[in-house]
Amino acid sequence: MQREINPYFCLDVASFAEAYALAELLDVSHDYVLRQFQNVASTSKFKDLPAAQLLRYLHSHSLCVSSELVVFKAVVAWIQAKPKKRIELTKELMKTIHFPLMTYKEFKEVQSLKMWSDHGLEELYEVIFEDFCGNEAGPQSQYRTYLPKESLVVIGGDQTFDDLGSRRISRELWFANSIRQHTGIRKATEWRRLVEMPDQGRFRHEVAVLKGELYVFGGKKYYESQNLLYSMFRYDPLQNSWNILPEMQEKRCSFSTVVLDGKIYAIGGHCDPNNIESVERYCPFANSWSYTTPLDLPLSAHAANILHGQIFVSGGLNDGFQCLASMFVYHPQTGSTYLANMVNCRAQHRMEVLGGRIYVAGGITMGESQAPLDLLACESYDPMADCWTVFSSLSVPHVGAGSAVLEGKFYLLGGYSQEDYSDTLIIHRYDPATQRWENTGKTPGPNNDIRVSVLSLPPHLRL
Repeated sequence: MQREINPYFCLDVASFAEAYALAELLDVSHDYVLRQFQNVASTSKFKDLPAAQLLRYLHSHSLCVSSELVVFKAVVAWIQAKPKKRIELTKELMKTIHFPLMTYKEFKEVQSLKMWSDHGLEELYEVIFEDFCGNEAGPQSQYRTYLPKESLVVIGGDQTFDDLGSRRISRELWFANSIRQHTGIRKATEWRRLVEMPDQGRFRHEVAVLKGELYVFGGKKYYESQNLLYSMFRYDPLQNSWNILPEMQEKRCSFSTVVLDGKIYAIGGHCDPNNIESVERYCPFANSWSYTTPLDLPLSAHAANILHGQIFVSGGLNDGFQCLASMFVYHPQTGSTYLANMVNCRAQHRMEVLGGRIYVAGGITMGESQAPLDLLACESYDPMADCWTVFSSLSVPHVGAGSAVLEGKFYLLGGYSQEDYSDTLIIHRYDPATQRWENTGKTPGPNNDIRVSVLSLPPHLRL
């Protein structure tokens, strides 16, 4: 019966479990409502929920929503289903909404509600408005747990321990189940173990998501030169299972992967003792790899991404292991077309696409003595103007970090400092709307040379 729980029947299941004193089923059904609140609130049965039960859900610190506006809309819909009977509960219900956590755009939707024209609610609206403008919350409303529609997933990686004398390579996958939003800009991410890779752990590997499934490629299983990998696996979150797929034609680490036109490209990388210029393409229909046009030069520790149906490649290390500032479009049939250089040369950085622009952050650069240095400066590329613009710098180094875009924001996870080899445990999130980096908690487990993807996970894995 637990497996049959969905947004339309979960409240019926909760009622059934309560009537027959089925404690375990009751806990599962309540947990489902709290974690899938937005979906449950959109059903007709939600509007018949008893007031006492609704208040229990709203007061719970386990209530997961994508924003505070979701809670507000759910409360209003419940009141308006039977307005004459429920309008008197408006004040009590509104107390459960953390208005200081709303953005100005969200609060405009609150202001636009016609119900505030009711003379009896004018005083309540003034209280709500002062609550929002004050941006202060009481002890019981200092945070809300948000459950994104998709999850950040951390795959593999390497961990250095405090004494710098021991390290661990991970085969684990972790997922960000929820984000706890506090007042101001403080956030904390709740991480849970998802599954383990079927083979040994790996780092300096690559990942890609195609049709909702996660692909893991290459990397290193240990620190010696002969420990390079070319194996590939595919994880199906719906079945919670792995499939072994054909190996790449070359062993690679410190390379990049992109998905274009339903195919996966593995670009450049390092194969001891040299960097390589080859590019190969995986076709899921043929279930095989084939070579495409090579790069102009051997390249590793670079970054790649897709914008407007084209493959953009930035920075990296050349065959002399010198840091590059280059940016080019790679065409699988014809090769490379070079664009404006970045402001800084950089390698072991991350690159993501947001709002038609390309953003790069983290990594290393070269000092005057050609020694590698941490690079805190960040920059973005405008493809229309073919130029780079510097934006907010990082507060700590992120060398060999993982990154992803979730809900319109650039997440940068983990890494280390090239200068003192200390781990960077912080997760930074860049919001183009506010043009600043926010601290959203710490990485789970290993955090060096990790890879991060965004996956849609079924409810039974998130409960």
